[in-house]
Amino acid sequence: MSQMDRRRVLKALGALGVAGFAGACGWGGDDDTAAQPIKIGLITPQNGGHKPVGDEMGNGFRLFLDGQDQLLGGRRVELITADEGETPDSARSAVERLLQQNVHALTGIAGAAALSAVRDTVEQARVPLIASNASAPSLQSVVYIWRTSYVLDEPSRALAPYIARELPAGGRVVIVAPEDLRTMGIVEGFREAFGIGDSRLSGTVVWTTGDLEPSRTAFRGAINSALQQRPDAIYCYYSGTAAVQFVKQLRAAGYTKTIYGPGFLTEGSVLDELKDRESAGIKTALNYSTDINNAANRRFVSSFRKAYNTSPTTYAMASYDAAQVLDKAIRLAGPASDPQQINLALGRIGQIDSPRGSWQFNQVRTPQQKWYLRNVQRDGRVHANVLVNELAALG
Repeated sequence: MSQMDRRRVLKALGALGVAGFAGACGWGGDDDTAAQPIKIGLITPQNGGHKPVGDEMGNGFRLFLDGQDQLLGGRRVELITADEGETPDSARSAVERLLQQNVHALTGIAGAAALSAVRDTVEQARVPLIASNASAPSLQSVVYIWRTSYVLDEPSRALAPYIARELPAGGRVVIVAPEDLRTMGIVEGFREAFGIGDSRLSGTVVWTTGDLEPSRTAFRGAINSALQQRPDAIYCYYSGTAAVQFVKQLRAAGYTKTIYGPGFLTEGSVLDELKDRESAGIKTALNYSTDINNAANRRFVSSFRKAYNTSPTTYAMASYDAAQVLDKAIRLAGPASDPQQINLALGRIGQIDSPRGSWQFNQVRTPQQKWYLRNVQRDGRVHANVLVNELAALG
């Protein structure tokens, strides 16, 4: 959509108002509406470095639909997909294309920066977005954006007190993370939860720069700087290919002590790329583990493995829950529901019986949920993120 077209759409929305917009887009309240399919727009990365995350998100959402005979809230679903791309601008364009197709709700969005970028477009269109990956702490004061994953600083806030308890007197923890505005806020969250005045916390954060697919030497300088501080623990903040390369280069530099990080440090295909000696003993905090012992998780893991021949990740779980949230909201909104009625219903769905354990939305539309400590160790013939215990409840 061009800038001129976008302005025309937004101007039209303002002129019509909520009721007029619903009627103009075919979301009227007549009896025929209930017989029509409900349109859901799914936005995920379909190419590039984040494609594996996008695949997991799509698989999780479709798994729930498959178990419900392609119905949400008793209504037949027309699932319309769009490529998020690799930039905030491409994500915004994907959302605009789906809005032009009169979707009742949106879901997906892998990138936290992309989610922040589509904020105004979604809020002005008055169409609910159930975002199913992590979001920035700065994304506040939203009405139509709901999140089923977590806020990016929460893994750090859950894990930091545990590290503080485990670290010996006189020990030292060093933080290594990519340098950008989003990560700086997350690192500050870790420092606050650990205790800024604690002398064991290095005052020098080692910042790195680079793209999604760094080279085999990209982290060499940063790692040397970190090791010069003689750390007893390293807390790092990487995912995907960057996580693989950081861990490999850190171990190759001779560091054998514990590596800590948010769960995405070892989530998905990362462990497949690491050797046993590289991944063993990495400890992470996440809102999900396949080891969680509840009926919902046992069903979810079994169904996911049967459908996709692999174990689910937090990305798949949060998207599965996004579908579950929509199912409840559409049922509550009634057979002739429009986007605004679905959005109102989202605030009334209560607790979700999730694979991660029961959770519910808080006032800022993010989950109140438990956080778990996971340790990478051998599980049969492979290394896996094995659940250790609960860390905290946040949200």
